[in-house]
Amino acid sequence: MNVTSQIKQPIFKEMELFEKKFYESMSSQVALLNRITYYIVNRKGKQMRPMFVFLTAKMISGGTVNERTYRGASVIELIHTATLVHDDVVDDSNRRRGFFSINALWKNKIAVLVGDYLLSKGLLLSIDNGDFDLLQIISVAVREMSEGELLQIEKARRLDITESVYYEIIRKKTATLIAACCALGAKSVSEDVAQVENMRKFGELIGMAFQIKDDLFDYTDDAIGKPTGIDIKEQKMTLPLIYVLNHCLPKEKSWLINSIKNHNKDKKRVKEVIAFVKNNNGLAYAEQKMIEFQQEALQLLENYPDSDFKTALTIMVNYVIERKK
Repeated sequence: MNVTSQIKQPIFKEMELFEKKFYESMSSQVALLNRITYYIVNRKGKQMRPMFVFLTAKMISGGTVNERTYRGASVIELIHTATLVHDDVVDDSNRRRGFFSINALWKNKIAVLVGDYLLSKGLLLSIDNGDFDLLQIISVAVREMSEGELLQIEKARRLDITESVYYEIIRKKTATLIAACCALGAKSVSEDVAQVENMRKFGELIGMAFQIKDDLFDYTDDAIGKPTGIDIKEQKMTLPLIYVLNHCLPKEKSWLINSIKNHNKDKKRVKEVIAFVKNNNGLAYAEQKMIEFQQEALQLLENYPDSDFKTALTIMVNYVIERKK
């Protein structure tokens, strides 16, 4: 049994019903929209986010979920999908998970409108059912994701990023959505504020570890997801590089900055940068930080009674840092 099936097993029934509800939540009177949303549903990814919602809810409630849990999972997935559709336009990307992106098939104008439509569907699903507490959790995540992306663009221009600014970027850009999933799962079944905050923090820590793992893929040849050196080509400041920039000699620092700013399309130079980062403990440091976030997340689960859901969440936390893509 592969890892995803292992994680899904205790929530298999819920995930099946969720898929049906999620598809229904996208429906429209416009044929073009329905054609596009049908395409989106059929090329779904690993569905990590709804899995976090259901596992968290079931762990806290002792195994039950309710309609609010399903709505929370649908809203998160609608809004997450909206941001992915918009991201592909922003990045001018033609592929998403091995399929053509919406903008590649239907052009940017339609992709932006579809993203807006999905966002509004998500917001209305909460409003129509009076889930204002869930809507607040999601709205904070959407605001932070936009801020994180813009902060990254602002800082990339100057390449003078500190480690604390980097954590702020990835907390907002990546971790906030996983944090929202876990908080939503908890909030859908419990009114305990401390409980909801505990799970929000748990999701945030996993998100941080997840993004650092993504950064490390840029320096390894065995990653299936993206080609090596792509972050350097795009002048993205990631943890291995930030660490080395802040711990090398001034002459080396000038060479690194010059390489990233002016020679990021030169394959040989990019390879030299990767080798320099590896040889100066950039990867070792980032890996150590990733494991710290992972361990802190696992500690937050310790107070909960043992259950299949807690086990699945533990597997998920470990999978985040052991995955190959």
